[in-house]
Amino acid sequence: MLLVILYAGMSYFLASSVANADRTNPFSTPEQYGLSYTNVEFPTRGSAISLSGWHIHGSEAAPTIIFVHGFESNRAGSEAVALAADLRETGFNSLLFDLRGHGSSGDGQVSGGYFEQYDLLGAYDYLVEQGVASDTIGVIGFSMGAAIAALAVSEEPSIRALVLDSPFADISDLISQEVARKTPLPEWLVPLFTPGTKLAARVVYGIKLGDIAPVKAVTRIDYPIVLVHGQDDTRIPSDHGARVHAASHVDSELWLVPDSGHVDAFLNYPKQYVRLVEDYFLERLTKE
Repeated sequence: MLLVILYAGMSYFLASSVANADRTNPFSTPEQYGLSYTNVEFPTRGSAISLSGWHIHGSEAAPTIIFVHGFESNRAGSEAVALAADLRETGFNSLLFDLRGHGSSGDGQVSGGYFEQYDLLGAYDYLVEQGVASDTIGVIGFSMGAAIAALAVSEEPSIRALVLDSPFADISDLISQEVARKTPLPEWLVPLFTPGTKLAARVVYGIKLGDIAPVKAVTRIDYPIVLVHGQDDTRIPSDHGARVHAASHVDSELWLVPDSGHVDAFLNYPKQYVRLVEDYFLERLTKE
C-alpha cells in the first residue's frame, strides 16, 4: 500500500510540473524601441479566456508574425520586443501576447502546450478578423512556445510559415530531464512513473500528455520550417531540436547555434538570426 501511495504521489507531482506556472511581468515594452503598437485583447479559440497582447504595426503589405513565449515567461520574453523591432525595420508587423495563466492574460489551465495551442489559434483568429490575409501570417515560438506553435500550426493549415526556437520533441522526455535536474531522482527512474503521470494529468487536469509531442505534430505540416537550437542548451538539449527537424519536411532548416544556451541564439547572434528569420518569412509569406 505504501508503494502505491508513493507511486501515486510522485505521478501527481510530475503531472503538476506542467500544470502550474508563476506569472512574470514584461521587462521591455514597444515604447522603449519607438514602435507603433496597439494594446489588444482577444479570446482563445473555443473559450472565453481573454488574452492580452501588443499588435506592433509595420507595413500593411508586409507579413505579420505571431510570437509565442515559453513557460513562466510573457510576451516580452526571449528578447521578443527587440526581435520584433528588428523585424519592423523590414516592415514586418508582429503580435506579441501572453498565454493563459501568464503575464496579463486571463486565468486558464496551464498545460505544457496542450490547451495553449488554442491561445495561439485565438491570436491567429484575431488577426484574420482584423483583415490580415491568412497567407501573410507566420509564427515563431520559443521553448514551450515552440512546442505550442508546432501543435497549433499542425492543426491550422492556413498558417504557412513556422520558426521553432529551442523546442522540446516530446514532453514526456522533457519531464524526465526536468525531474532529474530538480530532484535527487535519476533520469532513468522517472519513465517508470510515465503511466501514472499520464493518468494523473488527464484525470486531475484534463491534459493528454501523449499529445504534446512536436516531433509528431511537424509530420502533419506539409512545408519547410526553420528550427533554431543552442548547442549548449541544458534546459532542452539540442537533440530535441534535431529530432523535430528530422521529422519535419525534408527541406526544413536546422541551425545548431554554437556557444549558445537555452533560447540564446538571437541574443548571441542577432544579425544572423534576423537574416535567417526574415529571409524565411519573406519567402513563405510575401505575395508575388
